[in-house]
Amino acid sequence: MLARWGIRFGTSLVGIAVGLLLCSALLSKFSISATGLVEASLLFWAIHLVVQIFALRVLVREPSVALAGLLALASTVVSLIIVNLIVSGLTIKGVQTYVFATLIIWVTTSISDMAGRRMIQARRTEGDGRGRS
Repeated sequence: MLARWGIRFGTSLVGIAVGLLLCSALLSKFSISATGLVEASLLFWAIHLVVQIFALRVLVREPSVALAGLLALASTVVSLIIVNLIVSGLTIKGVQTYVFATLIIWVTTSISDMAGRRMIQARRTEGDGRGRS
């Protein structure tokens, strides 16, 4: 179980960091320093987790796939706004930049979550094969 949490944590951080780097490379009004990248990735992960848990536990009684996707987008933009206010090495200017940055980070974190699930599934499958003859 600890390995699964490690995989999920690691892939989530990678997805966030890649998203922030892509935003910096693709969006002219988005900049991040090396220190800001580390700070923003860790803080973004923590805030994103808290916002999603709060939204799923308090606001939503019966989540659907569409609602889960909408909540993921909403928690991404909320996390991005909070991280931008706290991390000095991150600068985001303009609503359009926030919109595109949210989409980029949402896509990269979704891909990293899928990769993490596949890694966990591969470990389970590998573990099932060991004990059988």
